[in-house]
Amino acid sequence: MNIWVDADACPKVIRDILFRAAERAQINLVLVANQLLSVPASPHIRALQVPRGFDVADNEIAGRAEAGDLVITADIPLASDVIAKGAHVIDFRGETLTVENIRERLTMRDFMDTLRASGVQTGGPAALSAADRQRFARQLDTFIARAKAGR
Repeated sequence: MNIWVDADACPKVIRDILFRAAERAQINLVLVANQLLSVPASPHIRALQVPRGFDVADNEIAGRAEAGDLVITADIPLASDVIAKGAHVIDFRGETLTVENIRERLTMRDFMDTLRASGVQTGGPAALSAADRQRFARQLDTFIARAKAGR
């Protein structure tokens, strides 16, 4: 099992949680980004730099992720693609995206894109809160424990 991170948009605090979890659980963690990333020296952690371009990192993750892997992303189309392959997804706020809820998230994303394209100011996402960080860490720990137990 690998953990793939859409690292271009991943908050530093979430990367730090991932680094600690990968070391503790001895699970492969790959951060994919179009910029050079600094990662701790570890046999379990690596950064993969891809060329700049629209969705290049997302396409790399979608192409490499396999059933049973975990993908960390806030990108809804990427989440949909890897869920279809049997991978699991947790967003940066600790929400688990699944076959059951991804269609609703895609619909809402498309609706918001339409609003923005028509000139409506929709604002950005709220800042990552302490509760978001805790929820993310809890979901990650739960996923790793289940994966280690073979469930």
